[in-house]
Amino acid sequence: MGEPLKRRPIGKTGLEVTEICFGTAPLGAMPDTYGYSVDEATAHATIQAIFDGPVNFMDTSRNYGFGRSEERIGAVIRERGGLPDGFVLSTKLDRDMETGRFDASRARRSFEESLKALGLDRVQILHLHDPEHSADLDEITRPGGALDELFRIKEEGLATAVGLAMGRLDIMLSLVTDRPFDVLLNHNRFTLLNRSANVLFDYASARGIAVLNAAPYAGGILAKGSSRASRITYQEIEESMLEPVRQIEAVCSEHSIAPGAAAIQFSLRDSRITSTVVGVSKPERIAQTIDWASVKIPDQAWSDLQDLKYSEDDPEASRTYMPG
Repeated sequence: MGEPLKRRPIGKTGLEVTEICFGTAPLGAMPDTYGYSVDEATAHATIQAIFDGPVNFMDTSRNYGFGRSEERIGAVIRERGGLPDGFVLSTKLDRDMETGRFDASRARRSFEESLKALGLDRVQILHLHDPEHSADLDEITRPGGALDELFRIKEEGLATAVGLAMGRLDIMLSLVTDRPFDVLLNHNRFTLLNRSANVLFDYASARGIAVLNAAPYAGGILAKGSSRASRITYQEIEESMLEPVRQIEAVCSEHSIAPGAAAIQFSLRDSRITSTVVGVSKPERIAQTIDWASVKIPDQAWSDLQDLKYSEDDPEASRTYMPG
């Protein structure tokens, strides 16, 4: 398995997390997003494998699979008699998925739904999730809005750290500079294919805000391969869009390394990033992730990968959001 996983602090909260975090959106059975579904037994086995492994950090959300992700995690937590000692669980406040409402009362209700599903009385990390998809951003940002409620939950001792988890970088930057977040999570925007989160990560790192970099495989294609995946960043693609992926695969082939190993280590080796969030859909992905994180990649391979072109555009600017 190589060297033990590094642990890093979440701001000044006292929490320490492994450099890898397992994301559980796929375990909520979301075929509209991922192109496949995950049955309950497989999800259960995957969650058990996470708790039994060397990673102490798991991320979920109220809206992953309309609550199925949290419910499945909660079932395993109950079966085990609670979270493992030292384990850090992250979840998120979500808008009403039917109306888009995201005011303070909706934020509180989302949190209460999470605690019930998970079978917990508090969480270690709580994010406000996807404000860009809400019906009215003012419900979130105004005095007494959802963001104020997020910090109120922390003040009440119900969350150790609070953060912002979202996509739209233009909105996210303005929100991050407004409030004393402990952590932020951004996905698909810092990978071998894309660097659009650079400014955001620089800002957070300079101010001691923990950075969680999610989806290092660009929605899975850098792990599964261009011959097997039909989506990049959760969106159906045309054949011409595969060329950057194939260039990465060619470099990796030349150096006899798995593209997935290069993709995760690209994130792990960045000093600004506290933890890299890797979505998993079956138990064997746990060991594979740890193995890929520890594979020795020669300097020449990194040099060759660095020479490849990458995008600085928002990879989801035209995404049609599908909650299932």
